[in-house]
Amino acid sequence: MKKYLISGLVATSLLSVGAFAKVLATVNGKKITTEDVAPIVSQTGRSFDQLPKQIQQKIVDQAIQRELLKEEAQKSGVENSSEFKQALERIKRDLALEIWMKKKFNEIKVSDSEAKAYYNKNIEKFKRPELVHARHILVKSKKEAEDIINILKHTPKSQLKQKFIELAQKKSVGPSGRRGGDLGYFARGQMVKPFSQAAFSLKPGEFTKTPVKTQFGYHIIYVEDKKPAKTVEFAKLKDRIKAQLRMKKFQEWVKKEAQKLKSKASISKNI
Repeated sequence: MKKYLISGLVATSLLSVGAFAKVLATVNGKKITTEDVAPIVSQTGRSFDQLPKQIQQKIVDQAIQRELLKEEAQKSGVENSSEFKQALERIKRDLALEIWMKKKFNEIKVSDSEAKAYYNKNIEKFKRPELVHARHILVKSKKEAEDIINILKHTPKSQLKQKFIELAQKKSVGPSGRRGGDLGYFARGQMVKPFSQAAFSLKPGEFTKTPVKTQFGYHIIYVEDKKPAKTVEFAKLKDRIKAQLRMKKFQEWVKKEAQKLKSKASISKNI
């Protein structure tokens, strides 16, 4: 039923943009607009105007070809066939359902107080653990790791991060090497224990003075930043919580409405 809602939102949004559509071509007097190519453009994740001119041209050419084929199909008299009429009736029923579902969804409201009550009741869900932002250099032998550490020990503090990045790019055998060993932020449980313990024991700007051994090899770890454990404040989560509660209310309404209609309907199954 969630599928109906999502497709309904898309269908209705397409119906509503006609007044703002840009004309891209004209075929035998029929205008082809950005609304007509929207289903294709949406797959790129960008708007039509953001696409390269070459891609825009291909999309418009496809739309022109499709329009010409549509005209030929109509000339063939296919619209008078029983197959066409049956398919059209199914489409009309599905579209009616989708638009009706969107209307019902829009009627559902969630107040700030409801969202705040949910936040307070589920506060544990919104606690963020301590995080560390680290880089690492992974090598196969302890000797290699010790040689790298020796280089870092003789690097001025102001140049330490850049030197670490350069060494990671040149010597690390891990997949993060090309990114200068950058692992981003992670919590304690996200890394193997020896690595995690070493990383969280460092202060920002420090690196491990002895190799850290794991099943992957030997690591040298550099910590860029740390974030203490905290509870994310309600203001940052309010809109997300309200959206979740709204969807939950809608799903509950759908289930209840379907059960009510089912109790009144004449239903037979053939399986």
